[in-house]
Amino acid sequence: MKILVTGFDPFGGDKINPAYEAVKLLPDVIEGAEIIKLEIPTVFYDSADVMKAKIAEVKPDVVLCVGQAGGRASVSIEQVAINKIEARIPDNKGNQPFDTPVQATGDTAYFTNLPIKAMVKNIHDNGLPAYISYTAGTYVCNYIMYELMYMIATEFKEIKGGFVHVPFIPAQTIERPVDTAAMSLQDIALSLEYALAAIVTNKEDIQLNSGTTH
Repeated sequence: MKILVTGFDPFGGDKINPAYEAVKLLPDVIEGAEIIKLEIPTVFYDSADVMKAKIAEVKPDVVLCVGQAGGRASVSIEQVAINKIEARIPDNKGNQPFDTPVQATGDTAYFTNLPIKAMVKNIHDNGLPAYISYTAGTYVCNYIMYELMYMIATEFKEIKGGFVHVPFIPAQTIERPVDTAAMSLQDIALSLEYALAAIVTNKEDIQLNSGTTH
């Protein structure tokens, strides 16, 4: 099995993005699966082009995209991406599209086809927090998840794919409010490793109530 794991470069004024920094710390093999790592730009349109080219090159069985969600306290595994771009801040090329679809011919939303409940459980079983998120936002993270799932629906139909958000690391909180949540880079990387292990070892998802009230 081959798993392509992508992570974004720094954006929004930060000098580091824990997404790709954590991806770089992943072992090259997890539960027998080859882990292929790719940095992608925090740029609408370009990021999907870079990812698609790599998919065509390496032909992975799974693609897991990783992005930063500053303010969240732990790794969060995304359930759904919506066909909507509403960029609160410009991307790294100055693009700031809003009120526009990711794909004019795409569905309103796409759900991940990864075993996300098993992923969360394996992270928990190894002593780290994680949860399922039901919104990936409307910025480049949601964009790349939607593009990935659109590609899977229309072109790469044998691939499984999804998205994981990771928190700030402590160094990013120095100039932010004192109660800003953070997680060590090592724990973020371990959480990703446990999530990937669950992907390899679970062909189907487990039964687990992961609903929220808000």
